[in-house]
Formats: sequence, structure tokens, C-alpha cells
Amino acid sequence: MEFYSTQISNLIEQLSKLPGIGAKSAQRLAFHIVNLPEEQVKSLAGAMVNAKAKVRYCKECCTYTDNELCPICASGQRDHKYIMVVENPRDLAAYEKTGKYEGVYHVLHGAISPMAGTGPDDIRLRELMARLGKDVDEVIVATNKNLEGDTTAAYISKLVKPLGIKVSRIASGVPAGGDLEYIDEVTLYRALEGRTDM
Repeated sequence: MEFYSTQISNLIEQLSKLPGIGAKSAQRLAFHIVNLPEEQVKSLAGAMVNAKAKVRYCKECCTYTDNELCPICASGQRDHKYIMVVENPRDLAAYEKTGKYEGVYHVLHGAISPMAGTGPDDIRLRELMARLGKDVDEVIVATNKNLEGDTTAAYISKLVKPLGIKVSRIASGVPAGGDLEYIDEVTLYRALEGRTDM
């Protein structure tokens, strides 16, 4: 038996497809949206449609941006000789919150996972290798400390070392199996400072 009208049920169903949103959270969000003033709902819907239409990958680092280059890659204040490789834009944001890293990033949009059918060609490794033709001193691998992250880190090291570029890995202050986006800024900074050669 349906508890809600078709429109409410459809809204709950669509919201529950979002990551981290279960049935109860979707229901709470749906009722919140229905109770918002019409202008706020239009603004929210417009922001989602505009983001989908205008956001693309940064030409350099592959993070999300609505310009050709993201603000970090476009900045003359950043040291482009240091590239930190992260799995996703949330990891980039986590490191930026430390306020201690002055280099640039490269976002892979995933990690190598044979079990999930994700190979090296399914993540942004080609784009990383293209960037290494420029003046780069070090590639800092900041993938998650789990099987997929470790596999990806080893693969990157194998690709980059023959180019004569230093490859390092963030220190183990990051717990095994931990996702970077959930780790506090101090731990992330210490992991960066304690990175080891690969």
C-alpha cells in the first residue's frame, strides 16, 4: 500500500538513489523540499541542472570545474613541480583544508580494482603521464590506504620512476582502510610531511 502520492513517492525514490541517502533520509529531504518556498525549490533545481550542464574536468588536473582550469591549476601561487595524486575531488578538498600543501593535484576519479573490473585505462592515468612531460620534481601518491589504493600507488610508481621523477607515498598516519575525505586535517598534514619514497 502506498503511503504517499505518486509525486512524493517519486521524489523520495530519486533522492534515495543519492550516495549516503537511505530511505528515511530521502523521506526527510523530500518533505523538506515540498515545504520550501517555490523560489527556493526552483533555485535548488536550477543549481543542479546548471552544475550538470556546465561542470567539466579541469584540463590539467581532472578535478571538477566550470572553467578550462580549476582555481588551483590556474593559480600562479601554487608550485606546479609537485603533483599530489588523489582518487577523487573529495580527497583533494580534504588536503586543501589543511592549508599546508602548496603544490597542485591530479584526480584519478577512481582506483585500480580488478575485483570491480576497474583497470588502469578506466582512471585518469593517461592524463597524469601527459603532465609529467613538463618540469615536475615529485609525484606524491595520496591514494587511500586500502587494497585498491595500494595497487594504484604501486602502479603509478612503476610508471613514473623510469622518468627520473621522485615518487613518494603519504605516510601511514592515515589508517589502513581509511578514506581520506573522513580524516582530520592534522592527520592528513602529518601524512603528507611523513611521506616516503616509493
